[in-house]
Amino acid sequence: MNVREETIAKINQLPEELVREVNNFVSFLLTKPDGDRKHLWVQFTEGIELAESDFADYLSNLQDYEERLASGEIQW
Repeated sequence: MNVREETIAKINQLPEELVREVNNFVSFLLTKPDGDRKHLWVQFTEGIELAESDFADYLSNLQDYEERLASGEIQW
């Protein structure tokens, strides 16, 4: 089974509401030039990584950023 057939088989298992979302996404992909698709894919994967990342260091990173901002080391 090739990727196209595997994808179609997975789509066939989805409820109608999700099939509409897949259809919208495919339509979106078909309207974008290749350069835009790559850029959007990079943004998407970075977003996934962020969403799945561990936020354990978030507060300390935020405090460090605010201190650097207050000291004038960086500008907003």
